[in-house]
Amino acid sequence: MLILVIGVLLFPASPSLAAIRPDQLILLVNKDSPEGLRIARYYMEKRNVPRQNMVVIKTSREESMGRKEYDKEIAAPVRSFLMKNDPAGNRFSCLVLLYGIPLRIDPPRLDPPDESRLKELREKLSTLKEKAKAVTDTSSQEAKGLKDDISRTETEIVQTSKSRQVASVDSEIALVMENNYSLDGWLPNRFFVGFRGKNVPDMPLKVVPVCRLDGPTEAIVYRIINDSLFAEENKLSGKAYFDMRWSDKGAQGLSPYQIYDRSIRNTSRIVKESGRMPVITDEREALFGPGEARDAALYCGWYSLAKYVDAFTWARGAVGYHVASAECTTLKAATSTVWCKTMLEKGVAATLGPVAEPYLQSFPAPEVFFGCLLNGGSLIECYTVSNPFWSWQMVLIGDPLYCPFKERR
Repeated sequence: MLILVIGVLLFPASPSLAAIRPDQLILLVNKDSPEGLRIARYYMEKRNVPRQNMVVIKTSREESMGRKEYDKEIAAPVRSFLMKNDPAGNRFSCLVLLYGIPLRIDPPRLDPPDESRLKELREKLSTLKEKAKAVTDTSSQEAKGLKDDISRTETEIVQTSKSRQVASVDSEIALVMENNYSLDGWLPNRFFVGFRGKNVPDMPLKVVPVCRLDGPTEAIVYRIINDSLFAEENKLSGKAYFDMRWSDKGAQGLSPYQIYDRSIRNTSRIVKESGRMPVITDEREALFGPGEARDAALYCGWYSLAKYVDAFTWARGAVGYHVASAECTTLKAATSTVWCKTMLEKGVAATLGPVAEPYLQSFPAPEVFFGCLLNGGSLIECYTVSNPFWSWQMVLIGDPLYCPFKERR
């Protein structure tokens, strides 16, 4: 399992990503979404994005789509635009998906032979587990052999079912210029600081970082843009809230969950040492309760699965994310209480989350993400250096050019 704890990091953004300019953005708009078209024009005016940087496609307005539809309706026109306008790959630095672009790519439907094979494998797995239960000596050769057979069968089930081919549109389209890469699970992000200087297998080299200007309503997206501009001009102010689950005694041999918890704690220390705002931490297993987190400008915490806790009043321009497995499964479902959607409804300007189970190692390293923001990096720069993987589940929502701690001249 990849460990994301990087240590105390207050660093400049990667030179290859530094100071992204408005003319380096591509805005992807769905022709069938008049809201997206209006938002794109508004954003282009506010941020001085050239009109020729808008790419209009025609695709579904639903939040989920099939792999074939994604390839034809989204990937193909984006690839065509890039091949025509940026064949060397050094002109554009960010692809921005607008309101009305689908959120998630579903796994492909299985053909009859795969369905039959999957049924056989599941029956085999059930039989193997029953045999394993009956073995009294768990250290015996028989027990070890059954354990290995179970592991191999589970792996084949995942491969045959193609369940790991689900991805966010955002994370998949980042690799639109790559050829013939595997769709079974994540691929390493070459910009991630944890991979720098390392020989990482299967690392795609042609990457376009991706952000999304989206939300539950059109009005919320205008608010995101306006709040980002306001905070840049007037300074993001408020309090930083970090919600851990355990106290840290400096122990070694921690579980991955405890290591990530320590990473959140380290992030709180980074913010406190920066002197930019007061820092409030909570190491109870329970989350911040209703009304306990007022004037929140920064936030990172966990774990309330798909159930937002109304503890916060959000400062204008607030940035934060909640670490849980389903927090960007929808941005539009009216009754949903997933954190990304609800945080946007309640007032944050930028957040991130997964469209399906990402596993803990797939979340951005909080020390890197917030450390980069504090050092004056833009939202897309900080996400790109802290996000470990592409072709996977994560979505970043906000103004990609937003610099909450931009130095004003």
